[in-house]
Parts: sequence; C-alpha cells; structure tokens
Amino acid sequence: MGRISISCLFPASWHFSISPVGCPRILNTTLRQIIVIGILAAAGSLLYYSLVIRNKYGRLYRDKKFHRYLARVTDTEATDTSNPNLNYGIVVDCGSSGSRIFVYCWPRHNGNPHDLLDIKQMRDKNRKPVVMKIKPGISEFASSPERVSDYISPLLNFAAEHVPRAKHKETPLYILCTAGMRILPESQQKAILEDLLTDIPVHFDFLFSDSHAEVISGKQEGVYAWIGINFVLGRFEHIDDEDDAVVEVHIPTSENKEAIIRKRTVGILDMGGVSTQIAYEVPKTVSFASSQQEEVAKNLLAEFNLGCDAHQTEHVYRVYVATFLGFGGNAARQRYEDSIFTNTMFRNRLLGKQTGMTSESPYLDPCLPLEVEDEIRQNGQTLYMRGTGDFNLCREIIQPLMNKTNETQTSLNGIYQPAVHFQNSEFYGFSEFFYCTEDVLRMGGDYSAAKFIKAAKDYCATKWSVLQERFDRGLYASHADLHRLKYQCFKSSWMYEVFHSGFSFPINYSNLKTALQVYDKEVQWTLGAILYRTRFLPLRDIQQENFRGNHSHWRGFSFVYNHYLFFVCFLIVLLSIVLYLLRLRRIHRRMLRNGSSASLWLEEGLPPQKIPGAL
Repeated sequence: MGRISISCLFPASWHFSISPVGCPRILNTTLRQIIVIGILAAAGSLLYYSLVIRNKYGRLYRDKKFHRYLARVTDTEATDTSNPNLNYGIVVDCGSSGSRIFVYCWPRHNGNPHDLLDIKQMRDKNRKPVVMKIKPGISEFASSPERVSDYISPLLNFAAEHVPRAKHKETPLYILCTAGMRILPESQQKAILEDLLTDIPVHFDFLFSDSHAEVISGKQEGVYAWIGINFVLGRFEHIDDEDDAVVEVHIPTSENKEAIIRKRTVGILDMGGVSTQIAYEVPKTVSFASSQQEEVAKNLLAEFNLGCDAHQTEHVYRVYVATFLGFGGNAARQRYEDSIFTNTMFRNRLLGKQTGMTSESPYLDPCLPLEVEDEIRQNGQTLYMRGTGDFNLCREIIQPLMNKTNETQTSLNGIYQPAVHFQNSEFYGFSEFFYCTEDVLRMGGDYSAAKFIKAAKDYCATKWSVLQERFDRGLYASHADLHRLKYQCFKSSWMYEVFHSGFSFPINYSNLKTALQVYDKEVQWTLGAILYRTRFLPLRDIQQENFRGNHSHWRGFSFVYNHYLFFVCFLIVLLSIVLYLLRLRRIHRRMLRNGSSASLWLEEGLPPQKIPGAL
C-alpha cells in the first residue's frame, strides 16, 4: 500500500504521513504542536481578513459614502417617478409676500436606525426643482378665511401632478405659516387653518392631519433652517474620516452621563432686510448669570431629537436660535437715518444752525461713499446729506444701534447668547453677509476681517463718480445696482459690527464662510422641516421589515454592519477542529496500549463490561 508523506516547510519533528491502512499519522504530533498549528491558522486567517476582506469592504463603504456625498452635491437628475421605493413629502411655506410649495423625495430607509432619511428636492423631467410660488401672502385672507383653500389649491394641484398618483395617500403634506400669519390675531389664524383642515382632505388624498397645518414661530423656522444647512453639508452623518471635525457633546436629558463624540455642526448667520438671525449648536452645559437670564434662555434654546428612536441620544441636538427684528440691513439703515434726522433737527433748533437744510450745507454722512449725495424726507421736511466715506467713523456712529448691555453673555438688544467655542466652530453667513462681501467687494466665501476692513475702507473712500464708472464697466456682480453701491459702505459697517460687536466674534475668527447657496443649491428651511417632521418614518419602515420577515436580528449582525460575526464563526470552527484532534490523539494512545489498531476499533464498538484482554 502507498503512503503520502508531508514534511516540507515544517521542522523534522513535525513529520507526519497519511497511511491508507487506517489512522492518519498526524496523531503522532504533540498537543503543543496542534495548538501551534491552530494559532498559525488563526493568525493567517486574521491577516487575510484584515488585509483583504476588511480592506475590500472598508473601501466599498468609503466609496459608498463618497458617492452618496458626491450625489448630494451634483445630483441634478430628474426624479425617477417610476421607482416604487421612492417616498415623497410636500411642504408649503406660507410667507408674508406669497406662498411656495416644495416637493421632496427620498429612497426607502436602509434599515440602520442610526441613519437619517436621505431627503432631496424632487426634480421634474427638465431637471428643475419642483417648486411653485403664488401671491399674495396667505395673511391677506384674514378677513375672508373661507377663500384660503381656493387660494392654495393651485399649489396642491401642481404637487399632485408631479407626485405619482399611487403615492398620494402616503405622501405627508405640511402647510407651515411664517411671518405674515404671526402678526394676525389668534382668532384669525385659527379661522384660516380651520378652512385648510376642512377643505383640503375633500379634494386631495395627501396625508394631511390637524398637526400638519400650523403657524410656526421664528424659533422653529430658525431651527429648520439650521437642520437644512447641516443636513446638506453632511454634518448629521457618522464620523468616517480622521479629518472630520468633531465636537464633544453633553446631553442634559440623557441618562448616560458620558459625552458623545460626533461631527461638528455649523452655525448660521442670516441677515435679511428687516431682521438678523443666528442659530448654532450648544454642545456644552450652559450657565446663566441670573434667574431672569435663565428664563429668557428657555425661549432661545431648542432641544430636539432627529433620530427615529426617541430613546437614542445619538441625534439629540441643543440649538440656540435668536431673531432680532430691526437688525436687518434695510431696517438698520432706516433706524440710522431716523436717528440722524432727529438729532440734526434738534441741534439745529438748539444752536440755530441750518445743517442739512440745503444741498449747499449738507449733513456729512461717514456711512456714504465719498461725495455721493442723498436725502431723508420725514414729516414734509428734507435733510440733505453728502458722503465722506469714513468706514471707521461709520462703525463708531452705528455702535449705539446695537443696543448692547453690560450684562455678561448677551448680544444685540441685550439678548442672552451662550458662549461660542470659537476655536472649534464653523459658521455660514447668508443673505446680507454674502451680499456685503461679494456683490461689490468681490470677496465672498472664506471671511477674513483684516481683508474685509481694507476692502471696505477703500470702497468707502472712493469717489462716487469712480464707483459709477466701475459700475458702468460691469466690474460688480450682475445683480448689483446703484442702490447697492450707495449703501454698501453703511451695510459693510453694519455687517462688521453685528458680527464682531453684536455677536462678539473675535477679529481673528477664520471659520466664517459667506454664501448664497450650498453646493450650488439654495437651501430652504422647508428641507429642515420635512426632515424633522418625518424623523419617525425610518422606525416605521424598520418595524414593517421586522413584521414581514423578522430579519432585523440578522441584519443587525450581518457582515456588512457587524464583522464580529466572522470572528465568532471562525473561533467555533477552530475550537471544533482542536477538540476533534484531541479526540483522535486519545484514541491513538489507546491503540498503542492495546497493541494494534484493529483491537482499538473493536474496543470502541463494545460496551465497557465486555472489553476483552489484550492479545
């Protein structure tokens, strides 16, 4: 009979052979040798896993994250309405000047309860966002609320044409009213909302309940805007890169006292024509200078959970939101002119002067470009002004308009503001923050106080005739007009003072980006609203999957999400092999004691009391 011998790559003492007569001669190996072989096999398997399998799946995961990020940035493809796995949501923004409808869509949730829905704006066949606006504002129907549902029907018909008919009954519809409705008496607000809640379900099949139509506060609107910006920037995703900026977060309502490490979110600064708003996350526990300040802070701090499970604190955020009416660019200029007019007229009467009463003796305004002329008309009187273009003096004059107080942790109007960790923070400035830096000064994007001051000084000190010549040559932004050029000096000063004096950002702060869009898309607060209001939908999808196949347990421990299962299986197999070899080794020793393998196998097959003696 032949015999196969194996000895290469092993020490001489480890020589073993496989005999066709009976038992493999590997049984000659010692227990120590078996364990060493097992350890080497385990090490080889682990090395293969770490170098090949994990690298493959890790790269696949990173590629997936990259492609998802890239898709979010450049996705302008038409929405595939034939895809049955797409879900839809509708938000109507009822503002003061008009109402706009936004249609959003998202694929089926991936089943991981730690991930949010991947919501994006729906695009029509021409790849344009599905958006429609109508005028006037909904508050114009305060005296005739019965006409509100007819007013809003064109918007809903527009959405119904784009959302697949089969999806209507599961598509949530939210009608959220803002500034215009807030100033109406509560009775008129209620009458308008009642008409919507009564008539819309009769004519449309969208998912529309009593809580889906409401007047939201400025605080809610600010929170939604903050959510939308951070969602588009990917700040709610898991940390997947060593270069990701992180922050340590303490959740006061969490039973777990340990801090959570997650991606750093961005704060937003938005200066419109009438108001200025600031919103940012407050990761640390806040303290208050007084009980009155603590009471005020309750109305400015919003704590909410974006996750689908209310018991999980991974997506709990505490955000400070404050809106300052009268601190927008145009409103501030109006307050400034009112102050100039009142003070000049008072001094003229007191001192018997005629400053500003004629164009020959104008009021010299440091906040207007050099030699530009302007007028203020009030109560039938005219105050003539001429610009001197002094940026620093303008900043000094407008300081009192900040209404700052000496109380600690306060900002504009003496309103409470929790401390900002300037060394580990990032802010985006929108609207006037962008217009002031980009339209004329052409330096939008990364903000530098030193460069901004120099550019603003130079602009203010430039003669009006030169500025007009540059305007005629098209050196400014295409949408910049002469009105922007005239008041650029004032608005530059105002923006600078609001940012550095009002909100107390240091002069060397380098993490402000001024922008009009994020990734070439205008981000509306409605995106944050749909994300927040559909946050429990992933949990519903997960529960449905559990009911259908009861596979969530396997999914939770699947190889993609939990590679520890691989180790468990490997150890079980390895242990089984070792135990089997030990069993064979014991059998082999009995064989040696009894003199032949045939008698050994006979022994193994007989009851203990019938074992014959040795031959």
